[in-house]
Amino acid sequence: MSRIEDRGSREQRAGLIKLYWYVFGVAYVRLGDVAEITRGGNFQKRDFVAEGLPCIHYGQIHTHYGTSANKTLSYVSQDTFKKSKLAQPNDIVMAVTSENVEDVCKCVAWLGDEAIAVSGHTAIIHHEQDPRYLAYFFQSEAFFTQKKKLAHGTKVIEVTPSELNDVIIPLPPLEIQERISNTLDRFDKVCNDISQGLPAEIEARKKQYEYYRDKLLTFKELK
Repeated sequence: MSRIEDRGSREQRAGLIKLYWYVFGVAYVRLGDVAEITRGGNFQKRDFVAEGLPCIHYGQIHTHYGTSANKTLSYVSQDTFKKSKLAQPNDIVMAVTSENVEDVCKCVAWLGDEAIAVSGHTAIIHHEQDPRYLAYFFQSEAFFTQKKKLAHGTKVIEVTPSELNDVIIPLPPLEIQERISNTLDRFDKVCNDISQGLPAEIEARKKQYEYYRDKLLTFKELK
């Protein structure tokens, strides 16, 4: 495993990552070496307003959001927004509490074009990688194995945001990250988006049917 153990300056780490990309094609790095992880804020559902500034509540990550989003479900007032912790475009918003280990650390990549307020029980992961790539990694078995060791609690399972710094992630060059994300986006739509996946699957099967129908009904002419 081409893991970068050096924890020197940001410039040194960036140089090492590029070297590992050149030699191995991928670098295994601590999340904390390529991202800044902070806790979310403390607004609650009672702070929601009909019109205001965009926000994400940790509970909505479990019930509403998928891998990424560019619009929020809810809003808070300007006063609440000013007092809140903010996620910037491309940040990862992760719910660090849940009722079980499987769902703890569920996250959403924020792809909107403005900052959003983030509630408590979350981690905000600020980085310069492809946000969808990181969000997909946080759904992987490789991450699940690591988060199990970090999770604690009985009725409420929690992962302390600062402990996420030591999670090891496979980091290919940015263009490869984007290529992986685009591929997984297409699979995700087929599997989870009824409006796109099901019609696409029906159309594919229709073409397959037409192909074999025509083949079966086409004969060589006897001369």
